[in-house]
Amino acid sequence: MMRVAIAGGGGFAFLLTQQIAETANPVLVMSRQEHPEFEENFPECQVAVVDFSNMQDLRYILQGVDLVISTISGSEQLNLIDAARRARVRRFVPSEFEGDLQHRPANDPFDQGSHAARDLLDRLARTTDMNFTVFSCGLFMERFGPGGLQAYALGSSSGVQGPSDYIVDVAAATAEVVETDRRGRAAQVSLTSVYNVVQFVAAAIDQGVDDWPREFRMRGDQMTIRELVATCSNVRGGWCPTQSAAVCPPKNVDKFLTVPFRLVSRTYQDVEGLAEEARIGDDGTTWHYYQRLLQTANGRYHVRQTNLSEAVNQGATAPLRPMRFRAWLEQTWGAAEV
Repeated sequence: MMRVAIAGGGGFAFLLTQQIAETANPVLVMSRQEHPEFEENFPECQVAVVDFSNMQDLRYILQGVDLVISTISGSEQLNLIDAARRARVRRFVPSEFEGDLQHRPANDPFDQGSHAARDLLDRLARTTDMNFTVFSCGLFMERFGPGGLQAYALGSSSGVQGPSDYIVDVAAATAEVVETDRRGRAAQVSLTSVYNVVQFVAAAIDQGVDDWPREFRMRGDQMTIRELVATCSNVRGGWCPTQSAAVCPPKNVDKFLTVPFRLVSRTYQDVEGLAEEARIGDDGTTWHYYQRLLQTANGRYHVRQTNLSEAVNQGATAPLRPMRFRAWLEQTWGAAEV
């Protein structure tokens, strides 16, 4: 049994607490403000309102904690890492999750202090007994659900919470993509439901943290950008609205129809130019939008080799199976008005 501290009170922290609470491992949630929904839903969970700039309080609260999972960023996460070291925490999980460590540029436009956090953790891993592990899962499938990530209280600091902020807006049946990288190779992405991510994290915790690698990688599915749009278009449909042959030909009656997406497909070089125009015009929102398309084309969200599902399922009598993207779309949008 290990004592687990989760820093942050957003949607990911809630789902992670929910999953870990089903195990024998006690959970401490550290947040800037009160979150009665945690204690109401998880009576065994302890919630502590903390000031992440107060090192003395952080160190005191973390006494006896074995594992810290962070969902915060910037200077607050750096303070949390230092406090975890002083409290002799065994392992730290920084706030990363989406993306792949090997395919991030040196000058990462979406860094938000991640590089500094990993540098600090790397130094501490070499000089102290505290180790760290990054979890990588590609893209959260929930990005493509009704309302986008904001409907799940996820991604508040990412700038891509809304349904129209990134690649595909399923409800509006629109998409803007870069299908290939600079060399003309088809861009690929990996996708995992956040519910599967927390399920696998909890299962890994249950097996013990001592032998965790530097990076745990998982994915529920992977596909090219073109396949992603085609899958959304195929699932995003409705039953033929009438029995009238004048509106709906007999061959389509009672069949699931595909909704054609309004697809804007841009070349890598064109988007580089659009990003540069936004930079010159001091339009940070547009610059970040196009940078994310470029990062996607460069494979930032493509998890090539997995090891988390293999580690969790080794010798398991009931292996965990992450959901495939089409099945997730059908389950998610089947109950939604489209």
